[in-house]
Amino acid sequence: MTLVPIGRIRSTLRSLAEAPKQGREGAPDAWIDVDAAYSSALLGLNAGDEVIVLTWLDRADRAVLQVHPRGDPRNAIAGVFATRSPHRPNPIGLHRVRIREIADRQLLVGPLEAIDGTPVVDMKAVLNSDEA
Repeated sequence: MTLVPIGRIRSTLRSLAEAPKQGREGAPDAWIDVDAAYSSALLGLNAGDEVIVLTWLDRADRAVLQVHPRGDPRNAIAGVFATRSPHRPNPIGLHRVRIREIADRQLLVGPLEAIDGTPVVDMKAVLNSDEA
């Protein structure tokens, strides 16, 4: 299996310690710089649209299989598949964001808790319940 990044995140968040656990917990807006090879795939996206951004959490510890949810030792230990922990065998980040602005191959989205330089693996439109 081979994953090829389609772009990278540009964010004011520079470290894992700075990043909130979830976007809705105070994450800033961030830019997605889409590689030129994939620019035509942006056709049909508009400011105001919601998208799911899939990232590769490249700073995650891939050996971790169990965690205290939310990093809180008061929470009972759980397998990473039962949590949103970034540390997992295949550290794929899943972020539901709104497109704020599109400028050529750059999308301002938010809120986004991914840190600066994080590779973007894919983006998918959020569908309404009446869409297929």
